Amino acid sequence: MHLAHSFLPDQRQRSSQQPLVLVVEDHNDSLLLMSYTLELFGCRFLCQTDSSATVVVAKEHQPDLIMLDILLHSSSGLDIVRELKQEPLTSQIPVLAVTALASREDQELIFQAGFDEYVCKPYMLEELETIVRRLLDGKFEAVEPLSTLITPFPFKEGWCSSG
Repeated sequence: MHLAHSFLPDQRQRSSQQPLVLVVEDHNDSLLLMSYTLELFGCRFLCQTDSSATVVVAKEHQPDLIMLDILLHSSSGLDIVRELKQEPLTSQIPVLAVTALASREDQELIFQAGFDEYVCKPYMLEELETIVRRLLDGKFEAVEPLSTLITPFPFKEGWCSSG
């Protein structure tokens, strides 16, 4: 677990007043994408690949939001969220399930376990931003929406042709 370094230039970095998000993900590629995306949203973040200490880390750092994968190597995200919601120090922290589980039955289990919201991998960044902003409920300073920070990659016809 570590407080990740910034990917953005110094003038775009955020202050300690920005929301803190605990990200629990055991795949490094997904973890990197989520941390980069959260920084674009204007959040500080803690990254954790070992889910066995999630409750302890959440109690110690009191994040504003927890993004938790469901299918983890060492334990189930469903079990972790149940434990988080039973702890007085973490019960009020919103928890977002970030998972590849997509069936209606999976979604019902996720919400019954105590997750506040759900996003299915692969997700669109705008969808994730909408959910994160809603769960953080006004804890952002004046941070520009992601749509104003990223310009679409220009498509040029024929770029993918092989000959």
